[in-house]
Amino acid sequence: MIDEIRVLAGDAVARARAAGTLDDLRALEAEVVGKKGALAGFKRRMGSLDPDQRRHVGQALNAAQWEVADALGARRDELDQAGRRSRLERERLDLTEVRAGRDAGHIHLVAQVIEELEDTFVGLGFRVAEGPEVEDDWHNFSALNFGEHHPARDMQDTFFVDLGAPGEVVLRTHTSPVQVRVMECQPPPIYTVMPGRVYRNEAADATHLAVFHQLECLVVDRGITFGHMAGTIDMFTKAFFGEGFSTRLRPSYFPFTEPSAEVDVRRPDGSWLELGGCGMVHPNVLANCGIDPEEWSGFAFGFGLDRLAATRHGITDLRDFLSTDVRVLEQF
Repeated sequence: MIDEIRVLAGDAVARARAAGTLDDLRALEAEVVGKKGALAGFKRRMGSLDPDQRRHVGQALNAAQWEVADALGARRDELDQAGRRSRLERERLDLTEVRAGRDAGHIHLVAQVIEELEDTFVGLGFRVAEGPEVEDDWHNFSALNFGEHHPARDMQDTFFVDLGAPGEVVLRTHTSPVQVRVMECQPPPIYTVMPGRVYRNEAADATHLAVFHQLECLVVDRGITFGHMAGTIDMFTKAFFGEGFSTRLRPSYFPFTEPSAEVDVRRPDGSWLELGGCGMVHPNVLANCGIDPEEWSGFAFGFGLDRLAATRHGITDLRDFLSTDVRVLEQF
């Protein structure tokens, strides 16, 4: 009887390994190890054996059941994996495929500008830094010399996030918080640019968006002057727009710089467009970030990237950047 069990088990294992479908495996399982299967038949025959024979036959029967069950399980896993691969192949979508007669997708115009500006500043020796878009009050306001009741806070139309204490967490209103984080983590000298998305709670129109992009530049070193800043801005403008463009600085006010100025760019047709603000980093901001303002000085400036892109490509309405109109997108 033990020989019969071993022959049956060997045949079942071979059939399991050769099974082509899950249905074949289920049929084999019922035939061999099911309640009415061949191996169960040996259990009924064991009643006629003496105790010593029953023990040996029982051991052989248990071993055969485990051997067949393992072979069935292993083949079932193989067929499951093959079926899954086949199904995935049938359902596969090639998102990189370009259909005949149709252009491939391309990078959004604002993203193109960000990449080009990063390359420009890296070529000038700057590093690129990024930070979170959801900020705490310290990094977005307080560290930048906005007092708790400072009227300059009213200059920012802020989206507040319902986290922590009321007014403590915001969608960043500028990329200046990244400057704070850089100065907190890196000792001078610092030559860094910070591109990113920012948020203002204001109505969208041809020259304003509620979600837009900025790039800020921060320099902190010994002996830095206002002249260094003006020269850097002018060099950047000509590198990005071309020799036909020039810049001017107008006195202004920002709580985090002193003195401060607005930056305008002059188009070849003679018209002027405000791009952003600039100034010497306020001593209070340096001190808030653990930098001694008696030893170090610096400048910072920031531009709206959407306006830069619009000016460069003659776009008159910033809302076109949010358009899904192919006639707009395919131009760039």
